[in-house]
Amino acid sequence: MTERNKSLELFGKRLKELRTKSKVTQEKLAELVDLEQQQICRIEKGACFTTFDTLEKFSKSLKIPLPEFFNFSHQKKSDALLSELHELLQKASEDQIKLIYRIVNDILK
Repeated sequence: MTERNKSLELFGKRLKELRTKSKVTQEKLAELVDLEQQQICRIEKGACFTTFDTLEKFSKSLKIPLPEFFNFSHQKKSDALLSELHELLQKASEDQIKLIYRIVNDILK
């Protein structure tokens, strides 16, 4: 799979995730952005991309800031997340670390 195809697939998954989180069907989104439902399906499957104008329409229709459509950090592997978390903790104050510890400890109990 090429980098372009990976990017299309990532974007499509993110669009679907944001759309479903907003409780909007493909049909409704297509109506809101003036596209065919099949085109929304193709975008979500990573078969094609779309125009900037349509991206702006997605953003307005779903009431989600445009940059959020390209936020893929939640899809990182746990090793990468742990590494980033470690870097963040190194910048934290002692009080922040204690607070973070209590929160994580409560979540994992």
